[in-house]
Order: sequence, then C-alpha cells, then structure tokens
Amino acid sequence: MHFVDMATIEVAAGNGGNGCMSFRHEKFVPRGGPSGGDGGNGGDVIVVGDPQLNTLQDFRYQRHYRAGRGGHGKGSTWHGADGESVTLRVPCGTLIYDDVTGGLIADVTRANEPIVVAKGGRGGRGNARFATATRQAPDFAEPGEPGRRRTLRLELKLLADVGIVGLPNAGKSTLLAAISAARPKIADYPFTTLVPNLGVVQLDKYTTCVLADIPGLIEGAHEGRGLGDQFLRHIERTRAIVLLVDSTSEDREGERKLLREELRKYDPSLAKKPWLYVLTKADLWPPDEVPKPRKPRGARAAFAISAVTGHGLDRLRRELAALLKEAPDVRGDGEDRAAFAHTLSTEPPTNDG
Repeated sequence: MHFVDMATIEVAAGNGGNGCMSFRHEKFVPRGGPSGGDGGNGGDVIVVGDPQLNTLQDFRYQRHYRAGRGGHGKGSTWHGADGESVTLRVPCGTLIYDDVTGGLIADVTRANEPIVVAKGGRGGRGNARFATATRQAPDFAEPGEPGRRRTLRLELKLLADVGIVGLPNAGKSTLLAAISAARPKIADYPFTTLVPNLGVVQLDKYTTCVLADIPGLIEGAHEGRGLGDQFLRHIERTRAIVLLVDSTSEDREGERKLLREELRKYDPSLAKKPWLYVLTKADLWPPDEVPKPRKPRGARAAFAISAVTGHGLDRLRRELAALLKEAPDVRGDGEDRAAFAHTLSTEPPTNDG
C-alpha cells in the first residue's frame, strides 16, 4: 500500500424528490381532496474517521462520489423514499477543506463519528400539504431541492504522540525499527525514508505511545526544499519531539541548531513542544569515548543511544514516558487513540517505503 496524504475529490449529495400533485378519486366524487405525498430527502455525503486507515490512497483512484436522490411523492399521500447516503472512510487526522473557498470543513480526529460534508436536498411537499379551509383543492406541489455539490481537498496529518526529527541518515528509521514493530526501509544512504512511518512503542507495562518517523530534513525544509514542508506537517499534531543527531557528525551542535531552526520557521509552535536531544550511533564509538551531549536550553534531557546494541534505549523509553506525562494532549478522545495504536501494533510488518 502506498502512502498518500493529499487528495482532491468531487462530492454530490442527492437531490430531493418532487412533491406529488394528485386528488382522491372516489365513487361519486369526481375530484376529491388533495392526496399528493411529499418527495423523499436526498442522501448526504458523510465522512467517518477509520482508525485502521493511515493513507488516502483510495481517493487517488476514485474521485467522484454521488449520494442517491430522493424518490418522488405519489398519490394517496405516499412519501417518496429518502435517497441513500454515501459514507467515505478516511484516516483519523484528516483535514477536509472546501477546495474553492479554502475554508476548513472538518478535522477528523475522532473515530467512527459521522460528519456530513454535503447535505442532501429536502424533498418537495405534495399538494396535500397546502390544503387549507379556504384552499381545499391546491393544484400545485413543490419540486425537490438540489443536493449540495462541492470539491473537497483532503489533507492527512498523522496522529502520533512523538515525532522523530533529524537530518537524512541520522538513524531515525533504525531507531523506530529497534523499539517498535514497525519495519521501515533502512539503508546506509540519505533519503532512504521517503514517506512517514508509524510505530507503537511500549514505554512500560501499562503505557504505549505512537511514534512518527518523518523523512530527513535539510536546510530550507520549511520552504519546501527536499519536500520538507510536506513532511513537517505530519508532526504538527504530535505532543513531543525527539531530535536525532548523528554522533559521528563533525558539527553535531550545528546540526541540532539547524533542525530546531527549521522547526521554528515552519511553525513556531513546533519549537515550543517538549523535546529530547538524542545522539545516535553510539556503537561506532569505543565505550569510554561515547559523546555526552550538553543539554540544550528547553530540552528535557540529552543523551546518546545505539539502536544497534540497545545502548540508551531503556533511558529513551523512560524519558518518553515522563515527557508525555507532562505534555498536553489536544488530539481528542483517549479511547480513539488507543484503538489507533492497537491497530498499528497488530498490523503485519510491511517493508513498503
């Protein structure tokens, strides 16, 4: 399955059915009272968050969705049937915009909560509805109202507790594979990761968290260099950030400052999230020469790890648990997030890049 995080689709709600104009036909009453029924309402277009989805891939191949129209009213005051609604299932974390106005229609953060994005037209009233004491034989009925049509832009921002940020080849995917069941593509060259990866990490006996590994950032990422702006939006919803720097780099401090600056320039709120400063690839140093980074201002902790030998991973789990206890959670219902994490943890491993 390919990762798709943006899609544009056309949706059309159903038109309402027309009201009926008819009169009762009874013996010895050539033109009885009005008996036209109402038309049925048109079907809606509904969006529902599905915790088992993590891509908008389905919307790449099908771009047009139409709900059913309401049935026309009939004589004997029979109402037309309501049109069948269409339900679109999207990943939790999907933002839905009106592509014409740019306005935000919905932010799908809760699982299985229906959101109407295009309302069906109301059915027209039959002539029986218009009978009064002074107008006993109305000879007209209402047409049904048209359903709403609109172009929607879907944009997925992953729901994760922690975002892993680093330059290309800093060891992000290796770390995710070492502490979770995720199986991202790993190789010893830059830009191995081309799409975000998610993994569930067991922090202690009772606590798990969802980590998002985004592709490596380069200078100018906030302006779109290396598709950085597309990647950075996937950590906008995270509660905390782990900043990874290769311990073998000749300018570790410069790289750390570069990453922090890219976060700040893309969205100042990202630079305000709780964070850890972590040096990777400690296994490439003699045990007594592993660098001990100075804790930067604002960071909860700074230390070195090795995803290969496991050095420092227990501390990483402890620091993440403490970090998340302090970090505000603005993503909605905890049961929905638990279901999302359970889905990730039970999915079979995949090597899709």
